[in-house]
Parts: sequence; C-alpha cells; structure tokens
Amino acid sequence: MLAPPPAWTLERNDRRLLFAADAGMALFGESAASRVTRHRHPVWKVVLPVDGLALIGREGRRPVAAAGLIVPPELAHTCAASSAYLALFLDPTLLRPGLGPLLLDSASVRRLRAALGLNRIDGSGRTPDLAAAYAELVTRTGVAPSLDPRVTHAVRCSTLPGHHPSIPAIAAEVGLSAARLRTLVRTSVGVPLARLRRWGRLRAAITVLPGRSVAAAAAEAGFADQAHLTRTARDLLGRTPLSLTTGPASGGAGQQ
Repeated sequence: MLAPPPAWTLERNDRRLLFAADAGMALFGESAASRVTRHRHPVWKVVLPVDGLALIGREGRRPVAAAGLIVPPELAHTCAASSAYLALFLDPTLLRPGLGPLLLDSASVRRLRAALGLNRIDGSGRTPDLAAAYAELVTRTGVAPSLDPRVTHAVRCSTLPGHHPSIPAIAAEVGLSAARLRTLVRTSVGVPLARLRRWGRLRAAITVLPGRSVAAAAAEAGFADQAHLTRTARDLLGRTPLSLTTGPASGGAGQQ
C-alpha cells in the first residue's frame, strides 16, 4: 500500500496554516495576509488569494497586483497577498518554459482553488487535490514539452523529500558525467541542479516542521545546521522556517 502524501494543518495565533506535497508539487496555505522579501525559487509558484489580491515586485519595475499570479523559476521578486491565500509550487519540468510572470483573473483563481478543493482555508482538514489543480493549471498554461528522460530523472531525484543521492550518483545512474548532467539540466530547465537539491531539502524540512524545532527539522532534512536552513528558506522563499508554522510572514531579519 502506498503511503499518503505528506500534509499538515496548524492552528496558531488565531491563524490556520496548511501544507501538502506530492511528487513534483507542494502547497502552502495561510489564513492571513502575507508579505515576503526578495527571493528566487527554483520552481514555479502559483499564488491564489482567497478574497484579495496578489502583488509581485521586481527591481526597477512598478509592483503589479492581480487576482492571482504565476511566477516562473529563478525570477528575483518580492511577493504579497492581501488576504488568506494558497501558494502552489511545481517542479520546473511541469509547466511550459517562457511563461511568466503571468497575471491570473479572478475566474481562473476560483477554478484552481475549486480544483484543489479549498475554496477557503477553513480548518476542515481536507487533503488538497494537487493532481486536479495541476490538470486545471495546464488548461491555462499549455502542456509542458517532453524532456530528456535523464533530465526528468535528475530533477525528480533532487526535489523529492527524503534522502537525496549526490549529483555524481545521479549522473552515474543515467550514464553521464556529473558535469555533463549539470549542464544538461541547466540548459533544459534553466535551473542549476544544485539549487533544485536545496529546494528538495527545504521541502523535506517543511514537511517535518510541526512538532519539531527548526534545528531538528534542519538536521532531519540534511542541512548543516539551523542557520543553513534559515538562509536557504530566505533565499528560496523570502521567509524563515519558523514563519511557516507561526505565520504570517514579515520577512524581518529578527525571525529565526
């Protein structure tokens, strides 16, 4: 029997937080407005506010607000939601390259939330339907192109929560040198394999955060220490690990 995908919900400080993950996808939800600092995630992000707007800011450009957002991998940006929201994160192989950032209208946001089965963050404990949300998203973005199976394998090995084999070990599995595999992944998906491995470890840490200290979650996910996990979360998410279980995010340097 297959184990269910990792998921958790929390009630903290009169706020609800939820997380769910499956192969290639993760979801984080928060029942309050949130703002995160400048960051670059190596995956796709889809921001789905419940009642308000999503805002994206990029250096040298005026901030843009919309009912929802699709943010491509490796785009340096700040982000905010003016209400409760859901944020989907998808491996870079799952959507068509060259798309973003895209602004979503309110009808598209409602359809995506309905596909997830989470029109509101109401503490019901329902498990989000990530597969249905992905199918709905593809109707908006188009199907991702087929990739070299060696690239797909390397990305999957690097981003799945749990033990991650080294890049040389993955390269040996697909019959390439480590240098050639790094080049092939970067050329195909536009993201360094090392950053995807950091993302996989961050996902693993977030999965076990409830009921553990940040230091314990860092150790379990393979980080050198708590500071290493905190730096990674700020770099890839624009917020600290602790804010993911206490929310909402402020991005302030005083959070640990």
